[in-house]
Amino acid sequence: MEKVVTVGVILKSSDKEKIKEEYKSLDELASLVSTAKGYVVKTFIVKRDKIDPAYYIGCGKAEEIGRYVVDNRIHTVVFDCELSPAQIRNLEQKIDAKIIDRSRLILDIFAQRAHTKEAQLQVELAQLQYMLPRLTQKGIYMDNQVGGIGTRGPGETKLEYDRRKIMQRIEKIKQELQKVALSRQEQKKLRLQTQIPLVALVGYTNTGKSTLFNTLLKSYQAYADDKLFATLDPLIRKLKLPNGQNILIVDTVGFINKLPHHLVESFKSTLEIVKDATLLLEVIDITSEDFQKREKLVKELLEQLGVSDVPIIKVYNKVDILNEDLRKVYLKKFNSKKNSVVISAKTGFGIENLLKKVQKLINSNLVSRTLRFSSDKYKILNFIYKYCKVISNYVDNKYIYIKIQTTKEIYNKIKQMIKDNEFA
Repeated sequence: MEKVVTVGVILKSSDKEKIKEEYKSLDELASLVSTAKGYVVKTFIVKRDKIDPAYYIGCGKAEEIGRYVVDNRIHTVVFDCELSPAQIRNLEQKIDAKIIDRSRLILDIFAQRAHTKEAQLQVELAQLQYMLPRLTQKGIYMDNQVGGIGTRGPGETKLEYDRRKIMQRIEKIKQELQKVALSRQEQKKLRLQTQIPLVALVGYTNTGKSTLFNTLLKSYQAYADDKLFATLDPLIRKLKLPNGQNILIVDTVGFINKLPHHLVESFKSTLEIVKDATLLLEVIDITSEDFQKREKLVKELLEQLGVSDVPIIKVYNKVDILNEDLRKVYLKKFNSKKNSVVISAKTGFGIENLLKKVQKLINSNLVSRTLRFSSDKYKILNFIYKYCKVISNYVDNKYIYIKIQTTKEIYNKIKQMIKDNEFA
């Protein structure tokens, strides 16, 4: 395991709440380091009036950390922020160790967790987009000529060559991901045709989403571990509710504070499935001191992904870890609401109550209606059979009478397609 030093900055103008958040962020950074197979030897907390544009922490502090790194044979220094290319270059001159920021650390963990071809492409794309502006002048040499028209002369520098090759690779990955996106669209069409509701597990990383996924399915289909980003590849399985109704349930990647925008952009195609969900189950670690702030962060990220109108059930997990008094408080506070439930995914406590609420909320979005329209409206009929459950139909000389069950959204689309006076 790599010996790591972590570095955080607290501005002197920060209030107590902001300082508290920074300490928690550094604790989370230590967990990320552990997940990346390293261990934190020491944490430097630097107090400054403002961020140093050249060294982030100031030249003097960089030299102090540099001396500590040499004396203790440290491999890596991780900063709890996103460093600019110039800052990384300057810090490398003062500190004889790998300089990594929070974004690069998360990208490294994602690279470890990516197993499917799509996830590997998405991680590679995010890494290349991160790397491109951070290419340094180290190792420039003039003998790496490409040749051909337009390349004659003194030659192409290694830096320019690397930059061009990275940009070419980025374009190629984007093209491959577009093909994957088309494949996902076909899968989406099939789901719509079967009219099976899709329920997506979302939430902060390491809240127990994969454990809940396995508990609901009564099997160990998803990898679950007490680590950040244990799940990266989305996994979809069929689940039967207590009333016999089938639903599809999907386990998704967890969110985290200061999530690199490269990852949000690269994983948009994977997270598109969340936008298609009938219902979201937001899994929340109720034992976390700042679980309410994490709820707010998840809400912001969902809005960033364009998911704001999908119904949500807040699933407060890990109640088995709480003491008796606190457990009673949370059970009374959250179980009384229709859109929240307290559970323990590990022990199975509250799962029956959760499934009942899922069942009730899904069916509350379904409507049964009888439609009447002229028998020559083939496009409408095709749309109905494609996206609705047909309960019964009858045709006379002039009209088609058809009873359907579908979601409110689909029903509203049908209403727009036929005239008001053609409804029964």
